[in-house]
Parts: sequence; structure tokens; C-alpha cells
Amino acid sequence: MQPPVFPECNHPVVKSLFRYSDRELLTLFQRHPDEGKYFTAIFCRYSSIVYTLIQHHAKSPVQGDYLFALTWRHIFHELRGLDLRFHETESMPFTLQTWLINMTAWCIERAELPTVESIHYSLQTSPPPLWCYVEQALDLLSPILRLTQLMANTFHWSETRISAYLQAEGESVSPADVSALLTEGAERLESLLPRDIRTIYLDGDSTPVNSSPALEQVQS
Repeated sequence: MQPPVFPECNHPVVKSLFRYSDRELLTLFQRHPDEGKYFTAIFCRYSSIVYTLIQHHAKSPVQGDYLFALTWRHIFHELRGLDLRFHETESMPFTLQTWLINMTAWCIERAELPTVESIHYSLQTSPPPLWCYVEQALDLLSPILRLTQLMANTFHWSETRISAYLQAEGESVSPADVSALLTEGAERLESLLPRDIRTIYLDGDSTPVNSSPALEQVQS
């Protein structure tokens, strides 16, 4: 199966970074955690290799796409502390490409994937870099704001149903309160998402973060 084409790889913000080496991109990613373009550039550079390795071992394309996203999410977190020099020897340099291949193999070996029927992930509507940064922003929300966003956007619960659930959990929250919490959460989520990620994936400031398909597919 041919690797998919990711439109973000042709975005001017990402294309402007193609002149950097792997080590430079890694350093920029680690030094500027408030910017998402460096991870996106790494993703664009190596998405085809990772995708090909995974689809070769996947039992179905659906599971392969899901594992591809999970692998990049694992890579996203591990890259923060990666020091390529730690893996090098005098006779053998260690490259980012080698590390990514090793990480992919590790994820393939240890992945416990759900059945095809229970996977609702869409690679086209929720590419891994966007998914990673939406999850990161959600993790920074307060528990009540995160929970209401997930209930409304991931599970499509109504404000009345969310209110009933929270009241059953001992929270005195009316449907009107839920509406206010959803508005507050969406505004906070927008402020926590890197601006360049919004530019690359959400048309700058024109698309609300809480309407992104990536939010629908975040795991609770």
C-alpha cells in the first residue's frame, strides 16, 4: 500500500524548514516546545518510512493507520528527551532515521490493537501531529474542562446528559453551567494549542479548535 499524501507537508510553514538537517530539527523541537512546526517537519520527512514499516506488519489497513498514529504519538513524547549522542560510538554515528526505525519496530512489537470494528480513527481528518498537539493542550486543561470537552466533542453528549452525569458524581452543575464550561474550555484549548499548528491545520484563527475532528478522536 502506498503511503498517504499529507497536505501539511506542502504548507509554506513546513516547507520553509526542509533546509534543516535532522539534528537541527530535533534541537529546535526540543528548544521550542511552544511551537509545533518542527515536529510536523520531522513527521513529514519520515512519515513514509514509518507508514511503510507499519503497513507491512499490520493485519488490516485500518489497524495500520491507527498504529501509525499511536507510533507517532509515542515518538512525539520520546523525542523531548532524545540525545542522539548517547547512542553513538566512535565508529558508528547514530541518526534520527535509525532511532525512528527502532521506535517503529518497538511499537509494532508491543502494540495491542483493538478490533477493526472498534477503531474510529481517521488518518485524513486527524493527522498525527495535530492529534498530538490537541492531546497536549487537553492535558493542560483543568479536570472539569477536559472532561466536559471530551464528553461533548469525543462522545457527542448533550449538555443535559453531561450535567446529569456530573450531578451523579456529586457536582452541582446545571446544563447552563455545562454550556459555560464548554465555552471556557474551548477558549482555553485554543490558547494552549501552538499558533503554528493552528496555521498549518486549522486555517489560522478561522476554525475553532473544538470543531476539529482531531478532538473527536482523542482517547479519554
